[in-house]
Amino acid sequence: MPQIPPLPHWCDLVADETDDRLVLSLAGERLIELQVQRTPQLNVSPVGAADFRGVWAASYWLLSANPQVRRLHWRLADAPAQALASGLLVAAAGEYLCERELFWQLPQPWLVQPGAPYAQQLQITDGKRHPRRAPKPAGELYRRFDPRVQAWVSLRALDVEQDLERFNRWQNNPRVANFWQEQGDLGQHRAYLQKLAADPHTLTLIGCFDDQPFAYFEAYWAREDRIAPFLDATDYDRGIHMLVGEENHRGPHKVASWLSALTHYLFLDDPRTQRVVAEPRADNGKMIGYLQGQGFYREKEFDFPHKRAALMVTTREGFFARHDLPL
Repeated sequence: MPQIPPLPHWCDLVADETDDRLVLSLAGERLIELQVQRTPQLNVSPVGAADFRGVWAASYWLLSANPQVRRLHWRLADAPAQALASGLLVAAAGEYLCERELFWQLPQPWLVQPGAPYAQQLQITDGKRHPRRAPKPAGELYRRFDPRVQAWVSLRALDVEQDLERFNRWQNNPRVANFWQEQGDLGQHRAYLQKLAADPHTLTLIGCFDDQPFAYFEAYWAREDRIAPFLDATDYDRGIHMLVGEENHRGPHKVASWLSALTHYLFLDDPRTQRVVAEPRADNGKMIGYLQGQGFYREKEFDFPHKRAALMVTTREGFFARHDLPL
């Protein structure tokens, strides 16, 4: 089977669009032409041939541009085999459906290093039974163009040597220190990050807008974490700690971009992950509001030794059922 060229991003596509016609091009090459019927549902019929890449690009464009639409109804004489095998299209009576909830779970083009889920082998760490975790990745892991902020949002694995000074600066910001309480010198922060690098249950990440670092995230496997007793954590639940270090990247519109990207990445990283959780301080109303704005719900409050926390949860089903994912 010939290799399919990389899938495009929103900002790479050029659209010639009217109420009943859509032509998408990429780098001067026409990908697909469609007849579009918008009522009572969104029906699309290719003009001429439709390969996997064209079907994907058209689905991406139409779902992004029409957030209220749950599915696209494709009229195809014959669907590309990879579209059916991947879940991009689902065969129905006399047509093919592109379901929003399936589309955003396809790993490409957002995962930079897509791969099969790590094989499961159970082990015990500190009395907690959990799956063996995959070796930690390096480099860039996730990238998408967000039309809401007109910028690339990306995630890469933290590099201690490259990121130590900015981590130190961020943690010593009084605003950050108020919630993280991890202020200290370079030596303390090197030891902190090296300890996490050696911990299989935590992945440290740097968030970037247009390749400029602005945030630090910790993604952890909840089963092995101190949150496990309060969550009844299953094997592949993930949790997040979040820190925005650069003042010019604060604000609700930026949070909506990076928080949806971070959550999206964690659900794509392992299809067995069914929940992503956060545990902000219970009195951190601003962060709780941001989480609720991205589909997290407040399940309960509980007490850690160092804080009263709110358990915020989003499920795979709930996250991908949302109509406003502009990915």
